[in-house]
Amino acid sequence: MIRALAIVLAFVTLSACATPPPSAGDEVQRLASEIRSLGPDIDPEEADRAARIAYSYTAQLVQEYEITDPPLIHNAKVNKGMRPRGLCWHWAEDIERRLKQENFKTLDLHRAIANADNAFRIDHSTAIISRKGETMYDGVVLDPWRYGGVLFWSPLEEDTKYDWVPRDIVLEKRRQEQYGELLPYSGE
Repeated sequence: MIRALAIVLAFVTLSACATPPPSAGDEVQRLASEIRSLGPDIDPEEADRAARIAYSYTAQLVQEYEITDPPLIHNAKVNKGMRPRGLCWHWAEDIERRLKQENFKTLDLHRAIANADNAFRIDHSTAIISRKGETMYDGVVLDPWRYGGVLFWSPLEEDTKYDWVPRDIVLEKRRQEQYGELLPYSGE
């Protein structure tokens, strides 16, 4: 009985992380509008292009990554070599790389990690788009992993599911924890 309950609970938990919000049908325009709202100096064409690419490239990656399952199940398949890519950091890396190819003049891209200090949750990576010169905290989260290939986006401050930290800070902290602070060679 307990085992059956645990299996049902695990299934519900895994299924819940893959249920995307209902589609309004105008997601690209809504994202473009959100990007434009980051500041009066945002080039509207750049905002529109970034939104279109975020959605179209997510759809392309769904095919390339062979997404057929909720995120955590797909992660297991990637880790077992059954799928080529599709871990959250793959999504973040690939979408950031694609958007950087546009050489935006009024937009910046950032990377962030959540749950790095939480032993009970797996790390989660994302890309964030902001107004040129602003920090990631003033930007919009672009997270195609969260719903298994359906692009989630939100102003960072409204994304209460995750506590995002700049990727460089997390990686530097890990480096120091693993290797300690490197001391200069004294020559002795």
